[in-house]
Amino acid sequence: MIKIENTLQTLISAALAVLLAGCLSPSVAEPPSVAPAREAAADAEGLAAASEIQMVTLVENLDDPWGMDFLPSGDLLVSEKSGQLKLIDGRSFAVSDIQGLPASAAVGQGGLLDVLVHPRFSDNNWVYLSYTVARDEKYTTRVSRARLIDGQLTEHQVLFSAAPYFKERHHFGSRLLISEGYLYITVGDRGNRALAQSLETHNGKVIRLTEDGAVPADNPFVGNATALPEIWSYGHRNPQGIAQHPYNGSIWLAEHGPQGGDELNILKRGGNYGWPLVTYGEEYGGGKIGQGTHKNGTEQPLVYWLPSIGTSNLTFYTGDIYPGWQDSVLVGGLKLTRISRLVLEGEGVGEETRLLANLNMRIRDLQVGPDGRLYALADGSRLIRLQLEQ
Repeated sequence: MIKIENTLQTLISAALAVLLAGCLSPSVAEPPSVAPAREAAADAEGLAAASEIQMVTLVENLDDPWGMDFLPSGDLLVSEKSGQLKLIDGRSFAVSDIQGLPASAAVGQGGLLDVLVHPRFSDNNWVYLSYTVARDEKYTTRVSRARLIDGQLTEHQVLFSAAPYFKERHHFGSRLLISEGYLYITVGDRGNRALAQSLETHNGKVIRLTEDGAVPADNPFVGNATALPEIWSYGHRNPQGIAQHPYNGSIWLAEHGPQGGDELNILKRGGNYGWPLVTYGEEYGGGKIGQGTHKNGTEQPLVYWLPSIGTSNLTFYTGDIYPGWQDSVLVGGLKLTRISRLVLEGEGVGEETRLLANLNMRIRDLQVGPDGRLYALADGSRLIRLQLEQ
């Protein structure tokens, strides 16, 4: 497990630990076993000129874009939180509207959220959407699918609605992933943190369904009279990133901590990820949450961040376009406005490099395109691409 924090705090903590142990004097204390994250130099246009990588804006004036996914044609679907789904031409980057969207409630952190193209879209035309819906001035996360044909969504099917509805307008989660025929859905705690530990609600959970919305017979809580059978894992705060490891098939999850303690987790069947019993963060404004950082029966994160970066989506990079990037996991940052690139090492990660850190752009989603280059939704309005200098 890696703790990522500012260099000063890391050195102070390491020195104090060594001093208390009585092994070395503070002046010659060894650094932590895993090096703290290092900042990548960045210039006004993007990454450092020495890296020969530039940030290019492809589309501007999007309306709070939240999720994106590529079609087999190379065109891109982008959801806007206000309720629109855009089709972006993969060559000209012209933008048009998809018709036939389900109604969504753009309130607080809610609205039209993630979009997922079925891995066999060429055969079935399915597109999956997550979004917020309202009932009696309360809200929840819903997932549906529809067939995309000639710019129109048809044959809508509602697959999942998180229960119960709440008046709170935040922590909807809402990232989607299809893996080996199963649909994974992240659901935040909706601001009702204790319910993340309850198996009788969908709050603070990762949901696992079949592609058509049925409950798989091998889900961990099937047959448990006091648990909802859709639950795959629990004890999450607000997971807004999900991706599958390119080599071992494990599913990784990025989720928001409170003040500090954002996490990168590897999902386990029936795993309890601890919120709010354990966390590396604290209350906003200070104050302990739960019982500390460890508790028997709960999973530890692979990585946690202090301070929080405001994790958004994540993606894996295995290509050779960007020098030195193979193999990496990239995590978007909404608070510290960056892309964190962590080197894959075995089943875990090594050194982190922080990209675009000086541009003050919130990174909402990350995807590797069919051309092998990295695309991102940034700054609440832009589609950008990282590419080698021409």
